[in-house]
Amino acid sequence: MTETPTLFTSPAKINLFLAVTGRRPGGYHELFTLMCPLALSDTLKIEQTQQGISVCCADPDVPGDGTNLAYRAAQIFLSRWVQEKNGRPFGVRMVIKKRIPVAAGLGGGSSNAATVLLALNRVCENPFSRDRLMAMALKLGADVPFFILRCPAIATGIGEILEPVAGLAPISVLLVHPSIRISTADVYRNLKLRLTKCQQRLKNITLHSGAEREHFRLDRLTKYLCNDLETVTVSQHPFIETIKQTLIACGAAGALMSGSGPTVFGLFRDKAAAQDAFIDLSRNRHWQVFKTELVTGASSSG
Repeated sequence: MTETPTLFTSPAKINLFLAVTGRRPGGYHELFTLMCPLALSDTLKIEQTQQGISVCCADPDVPGDGTNLAYRAAQIFLSRWVQEKNGRPFGVRMVIKKRIPVAAGLGGGSSNAATVLLALNRVCENPFSRDRLMAMALKLGADVPFFILRCPAIATGIGEILEPVAGLAPISVLLVHPSIRISTADVYRNLKLRLTKCQQRLKNITLHSGAEREHFRLDRLTKYLCNDLETVTVSQHPFIETIKQTLIACGAAGALMSGSGPTVFGLFRDKAAAQDAFIDLSRNRHWQVFKTELVTGASSSG
């Protein structure tokens, strides 16, 4: 077991499409969504201590108690480590350096939680399989298992059934965050379930016989960009539609709100076009603009 503090990356994600296909008892919704990690990431420093769990972050929006998913991830891992592996009890100190905006539809909190599970597993010399880590992750939230996988994937069920997707290129992405926070629970609560345009648009997607490479070239991918949650969030924050149109005007091949919002992403054909748009969009002092790209292969947490 290593006791030296170690740095781990914790990536953001975007939903390249998101269809809500049903509702389950207990409040969860069934999804059909393509999730992809981004190069944009937080950094977590994990340090083994004698006892206790602590989370430190300079961002005042990030709690340091048991309401933080990273804190809860450490609790779950340490409990399983002692109970299932007869491991020696220890504590952990986590320092989170945030780059991913909070409550922005980019999965930052879920990513931090998954990163803690991956990091502690490495600290303990990998006692748990990936499947076991994903089972722990699901107890923390529906999209936390995706960040254990860390590669583009179609998510179904409540988001926990993951099928990796091949064929995506490392497309340049701009993120525009309007510096407001969105409650995911409120967005789903206000969603009216019906056969949506998003479901109709995605009905021909198949993931077999190499179909991914055909579906997910940029010119085809932009035809699938859709998000059933966007209508709900835009009804409360109409400027999100303005951001989408601004990205298109600045040269994006396609633009969409990610997750429950409010962040909007634009996909660009090359880095030069993304850089030009980044310069233009950064002039708006009400927006945070990030230049990044899709991460299209599985990566480690370190």
